[in-house]
Amino acid sequence: MLKAAPLKGVRVLTLALNLPGPAAVMRLQAMGATCTKLEPLAPSGPALSADPMGLYQPQAYALMHQGVKVIQVDLKTEKGQASLHKQLFNTDVLITSFRPSALKKLGMNWPTLHRAYPALCMVSIVGSPAERAEEPGHDLTYLAENDLVTGLDLPATLYADMGGSLLTTEAVLQALLLRQRHGRSHGKGIFQEIALCDAAAYLALPRAWGLTKPQGDVGGAHAGYKVYPCKNGRVAVAALEPHFAARLCEAAGLGQNAAKHMHKKATHEALAVFFLSQTRQELDRLAASQDIPLHSLAR
Repeated sequence: MLKAAPLKGVRVLTLALNLPGPAAVMRLQAMGATCTKLEPLAPSGPALSADPMGLYQPQAYALMHQGVKVIQVDLKTEKGQASLHKQLFNTDVLITSFRPSALKKLGMNWPTLHRAYPALCMVSIVGSPAERAEEPGHDLTYLAENDLVTGLDLPATLYADMGGSLLTTEAVLQALLLRQRHGRSHGKGIFQEIALCDAAAYLALPRAWGLTKPQGDVGGAHAGYKVYPCKNGRVAVAALEPHFAARLCEAAGLGQNAAKHMHKKATHEALAVFFLSQTRQELDRLAASQDIPLHSLAR
């Protein structure tokens, strides 16, 4: 929890499942918001979660829902709808992760909710934006669409989901600020749509600009910004700036002048030979003593 609680007094209701929505709520709760989640009824009883994250990664689910009041309801029933509207009456921001068609069937599309609760803000998390919001997809497909899946290996983390959670948090803050300009009592609720595909596109901007493509300085073309094998593992080197490159080249026995030729094949090869002769421990000591940005890794 932050020492300051900028969202103290703000009431957030979430219906979002899986990762992006709960991750955003985790951040909002850490900023002081009072967060409640309406979750589908679990098939095995109320003690278990019906959120997919609660089933395949209970520890992650528990972490994201720490401090969040979770209520299980069936929104397709009158009782469930009554529970929903009881919560909405005192809610500042609603977060959902349903397709627009599902929201409409539940009577939760924005025009309907805005008429009933004019001061309510809503952030709707979808996979793709606007007219594509009904398309099925997941983190991997959104990354692939934005040229962020470059081989057969899966990405190291769920970039679109986590990026989407940050955009969701940002959207909540924007909505609250915009509503504050007019005052809650004046019924200026704000609607925001967050597309995970857009989150992936934002994260992909360095690649779109060419920075992380093979010919880019942080895509492998610069000998000081690469991952090399070493004696007992790997080393991630980020000696991109000239002064760091000079220190690296001098430590590798190439001389500082080699730092002027970091894009040449010979420099790549010479550094590769040097790193292969060093252990992780030796490289860690070198980084500390010579102020070189590198981090050793296991194989």
